[in-house]
Amino acid sequence: MEAAAAPVLDAFLAAPRHHHHLRTPSSAASLACRSARLLAHPCRAAAYSFARADWLAACAVLASNSSSIPTPNAAASSNNNSKHPAPRVNGQPPPPAPAPALEKTPPSATPTELDLVPVSNLPRPLTISDLSPAPMHGSQLRVAYQGVPGAYSEAAAAKAYPGCDAIPCDQFEVAFQAVELWIADRAVLPVENSLGGSIHRNYDLLLRHRLHIVGEVQLPVHHCLLALPGVRRDLLTRVISHPQALAQCELTLNAMGLNVAREAFDDTAGAAEHVANGNLRDTAAIASARAAELYGLQVLADGIQDDAGNVTRFVMLAREPIIPRTDRPFKTSIVFAHDADGTSVLFKVLSAFAFRDISLTKIESRPHRHRPIRLVDDANVGTAKHFEYMFYIDFQASMADVRAQNALAEIQEFTSFLRVLGSYPMDMTPWDAAPSPSSWSSRVDNGSSKH
Repeated sequence: MEAAAAPVLDAFLAAPRHHHHLRTPSSAASLACRSARLLAHPCRAAAYSFARADWLAACAVLASNSSSIPTPNAAASSNNNSKHPAPRVNGQPPPPAPAPALEKTPPSATPTELDLVPVSNLPRPLTISDLSPAPMHGSQLRVAYQGVPGAYSEAAAAKAYPGCDAIPCDQFEVAFQAVELWIADRAVLPVENSLGGSIHRNYDLLLRHRLHIVGEVQLPVHHCLLALPGVRRDLLTRVISHPQALAQCELTLNAMGLNVAREAFDDTAGAAEHVANGNLRDTAAIASARAAELYGLQVLADGIQDDAGNVTRFVMLAREPIIPRTDRPFKTSIVFAHDADGTSVLFKVLSAFAFRDISLTKIESRPHRHRPIRLVDDANVGTAKHFEYMFYIDFQASMADVRAQNALAEIQEFTSFLRVLGSYPMDMTPWDAAPSPSSWSSRVDNGSSKH
């Protein structure tokens, strides 16, 4: 053992040796232990001037020959030993031997592969793909929306980002947090409907969260009356859907003779899913035609909304804003508050846009959540209490436009709070209006004949 290991150890243990480094025939195991300690402590191994390949080869020789130390019982089999091939260390071929093999071991006891370092357990290095930002568009974009598959919000997400990976969320708050926590890349949420007005919940969430509006999309709403296959209208006892969908179809349902109970549900597609999963043969749902396809329902009536111009406006939200431009129509959304009394501040804000010929497309007021009441002391009339408001305004101009920059600079002088929610391209895509509600009878016949 000593004769076999000495030539290799001398190649890498090129350091001052002390008395405790002297090798004896009984110190082979201690040499192997010291080699293992060198592996566990790189700082110690650095004190020796040797190549790592030589060190691994030396460990291989020590490990392979440690089982062949001469013993009294092994003297009889020494004549049957064959030539010892050098093992492969960590899959690498061994370096050339400095001298012919000096030790004879049985072929069966010679390892052919020796893994001293578990290479497979080493951490994978980072690549440039791990550090790449989320895609801006395409099939890999993850878009969060409120509702279940088949909801109008899912259709809006598909229109805003064709081919995206739509992620359903049970609440608006969850969709906001999905983007903030990097679970989703975008969120597409409704903010107003042409019949039902503003979705106040999302306006409050826009102020609470730090997401940016990066676009808008307008989606025509086309309601259908859905039921299980084989169910007739005269067997229905109730209709379920989102409260706004029920209100948008009230006149048409009465004209159809459906004087049944109306029950509110979380969303339109969720109502269709509830009818299908519960096998409710006395209940119909108001939802989209895609919801009927997804949940195996039949369309009893197609296009039952009271107004053909029923459109919902959605905004696209992202963690970072986009760079505004002036080569296409842009829209900017802001929110502000003021501490002064009366309406003079609001008049000044509107005048800042009017003097610069900037058109306003929307103005919305919401109570100030952190300071809802303002007290006004007056010796003549006593103490008056007034609501404090936050004002949301959309105007048709890009933040890259000098007029918009000057208008906001003026508004900031007499407001206590001003925040730009986003400057984004306007939705200029044409859309087809829904069929007229006056022809609901023909739509009922055509929808029923298809199923």
